[in-house]
Amino acid sequence: MAVHIRVPTPLRKFTDDSEVVEVEAESIASAIQALQAKFPGIGERLIDESGEVRRFVNVYVNGEDIRFLKNRETALKDGDEISIIPAIAGGQNES
Repeated sequence: MAVHIRVPTPLRKFTDDSEVVEVEAESIASAIQALQAKFPGIGERLIDESGEVRRFVNVYVNGEDIRFLKNRETALKDGDEISIIPAIAGGQNES
């Protein structure tokens, strides 16, 4: 089943500047594997050594955070949209 992955600007150097790429996948884990197979080097930016999504990377399926679903095992269906959003570090600046 084909799903669409929205790639954030900092990672587009891996996808030939494509904002949205299509892969065949049945879960978040297989989507990341397919993305890595299609665009070598991008996978290690998204998952850690144990295969988990990195803490500073937020992944959404149709607008829902996978952390509130089944993380890597979140099931996908044809036409789903996955958004990869790097967390922005920062704090409050009190004046």
